[in-house]
Amino acid sequence: MIKRFSSMKLFRKIFVFLALMVLLQNSCRNDYKHPVPDVYVDLLVNINTHYELQNVNGFIYKNDYGFNGIVIFRYSLNEFMAFDRACPHHPYEYDCRIEVKEPPLAIDECCSSRYLLLDGSVVDGPSKHPLKQYRTFFDAERNYLQITN
Repeated sequence: MIKRFSSMKLFRKIFVFLALMVLLQNSCRNDYKHPVPDVYVDLLVNINTHYELQNVNGFIYKNDYGFNGIVIFRYSLNEFMAFDRACPHHPYEYDCRIEVKEPPLAIDECCSSRYLLLDGSVVDGPSKHPLKQYRTFFDAERNYLQITN
């Protein structure tokens, strides 16, 4: 009887341990899916041909790329940010694109969500998601910016 009782304790400990492992494994998953759909992006921009990007806080739009266009923002001398112009609050409304009004702020006039172009975060408005961000690689020697996802 004593052996059975200790084996039951061992079984309970093992069961609790395995249950905790399963819970921890599931809690570490990253199931976040951005509301703006993924599209292939591979864009090379010659900074010399875009005077708007030659100064910090400068920006341009590339409307033929991304899901609903891309806004490229010069964050610092050697850093650029690139975001999809689709508003995450309603990404399938193609007539609604974020617009840069007062850098580094961008706004979607349709829902009045405002975003910070330094990191894409929501500043104000109904949107619960940041802007969809693309990777940027700046070659300072050649003065080229590559944007990819």
